[in-house]
Amino acid sequence: MAERLKENKKHIAIAKLNDVPTSPQKMRLVADIIRGVEVNRALDILHYSKKEASNRLEKLIRSAIANWEAKNEESRKELENGNVFVQTIMVDGGRQLKRIRTAPQGRAARVRKRSNHVTVIVGTKNQEPVKEEEK
Repeated sequence: MAERLKENKKHIAIAKLNDVPTSPQKMRLVADIIRGVEVNRALDILHYSKKEASNRLEKLIRSAIANWEAKNEESRKELENGNVFVQTIMVDGGRQLKRIRTAPQGRAARVRKRSNHVTVIVGTKNQEPVKEEEK
């Protein structure tokens, strides 16, 4: 069983980006565009996107691709054939920096500077489940 899990984990690669100084909502707008898309197409989409979050996601996906290539040196053709895609992309809220800004009538208003954590999982499309050996 452990060998099967190890073999399944070989076909995926994970990359994380923590404490990105962008609100999670803005990052999710860009992440939703590339979820489930083939990796090379996702890089093209992010490269030509006008959103500021797309630059950070593009760099993160390049890191995930490099991790996938390091694990799967013998099957690099799958990357060129378009069999590698963005399996999962998660955007979670990070810490908030709380600042004070002046408000009318001598009051103070709180400004929340949000951040987020992004996790990208890249994997192959044609993963065959590992069959258990018969006894």
